[in-house]
Amino acid sequence: QVRLVESGGGLVQAGDSLTLTCAASGRTFDAYAIAWFRQAPGKEREFVAAISWSGNSTKSADSVKGRFVISRDNAKNMVWLQMISLKPEDTAVYYCAAGAVLSIRERWYDYWGQGTQVTVSS
Repeated sequence: QVRLVESGGGLVQAGDSLTLTCAASGRTFDAYAIAWFRQAPGKEREFVAAISWSGNSTKSADSVKGRFVISRDNAKNMVWLQMISLKPEDTAVYYCAAGAVLSIRERWYDYWGQGTQVTVSS
């Protein structure tokens, strides 16, 4: 099992960049795929990006392709979500999650962080 804590959210303007960090605890961190999901007010939580346990495979939602990049460093127990060209529609609470396999589906992830708020103004 793993404990996840997100950080790096904030209030930015459209077109700005922001990097979110997911810090994990536990020696087994490198055995988990890590994903980022987000949830905007009044909307369902949606997939953003994911990375395999080895870091060799990634997936991202069509809405963020070319703008968001997920990466990890298992030696540091950290995962990052680099976001550029932010849009108002990116406004949401962003969560990192850990699971046994890389998936775009929430149900495959067993552990979740508390979330960090990203607000993009126009």
